Amino acid sequence: MLKNTLEINKYKSRNKVSTDTSNNYYHEEYQYLNLLEDILNEGTLQEGRNGFTKCVYGSALHFSLENNKIPILTTKKTAWKTCLKELLWFIKGQTSNKILNDQKVHIWDGNATPEFKESRGLSHYKEADLGPLYGYQWRFFNAPYDDCDANYDGKGVDQLQEVIDCLKDPEKRYSRRLVVSAWNPCQINDGVLPPCHVLFQFNVIDNKLSCSLYQRSCDCALGQPFNIASYSFLTHLIAKHCDLEPYEFIHYVGNAHIYEPHLEQMKEQIERNPKDFPTIEILNKRENINDYVLSDFKINDYQHHAQIKMDMVA
Repeated sequence: MLKNTLEINKYKSRNKVSTDTSNNYYHEEYQYLNLLEDILNEGTLQEGRNGFTKCVYGSALHFSLENNKIPILTTKKTAWKTCLKELLWFIKGQTSNKILNDQKVHIWDGNATPEFKESRGLSHYKEADLGPLYGYQWRFFNAPYDDCDANYDGKGVDQLQEVIDCLKDPEKRYSRRLVVSAWNPCQINDGVLPPCHVLFQFNVIDNKLSCSLYQRSCDCALGQPFNIASYSFLTHLIAKHCDLEPYEFIHYVGNAHIYEPHLEQMKEQIERNPKDFPTIEILNKRENINDYVLSDFKINDYQHHAQIKMDMVA
């Protein structure tokens, strides 16, 4: 399945062979570059909530996680530590932007301003409060939301822990119901943004763990590299935590778009040849999924092209 998918993506839009003989033409990152190229060449220009985008609808990317490989994209530098800090924040169910800022993570700052909150009808929230976003729904689904400093232990539905419990059970790990949803219509207007990556599902075959993500809306220039890395980190982590082998991450996207200010930078990126993906080591197996910290993760041999400067569109 994976090889066939890569061959389809190879011929879909990319019509030249890599001139870098050190890289395999079938490198999985070409799937991402193909998507960028398709958006640039075939996308429809649309005006949305926060400006113009070029977009296509419907894509699927497959990434192998075998042999400790992790798809941190290489055709521009990906800030993987920032990505991992945000993931660990999700896993704990946290909703305070201050926790991220204290770790020098500022990716939510544009959505945390008083002006942005007022536009969402949330001006009554505390300064750092982002509302019941991803991690909150993963860990406390639909629990009544007070603020970012309240204790929600034992409230709502702990979707992530329920999935972990099933994956640790040899009789339940093959279930087709290992699903976690961040999309909660009851609280969709209580967060600073409706979730973009809305649902993920784990699947086990022969002790090998795969994860598929459905994302309703994807900023392919800035967001997608983070999404790919984040859910690949999550799959490696859950595999380690549940004594399984990481196998594959599959990324399904509904509206795949590039914001108008990023179009020229993406033309530059698609001309770059991917480098080999790095590998990951998770150094400790913690008793509780909440207990993992940044230093538990080691990334080996991350080679990448230069950073491409872009401003996030809030």
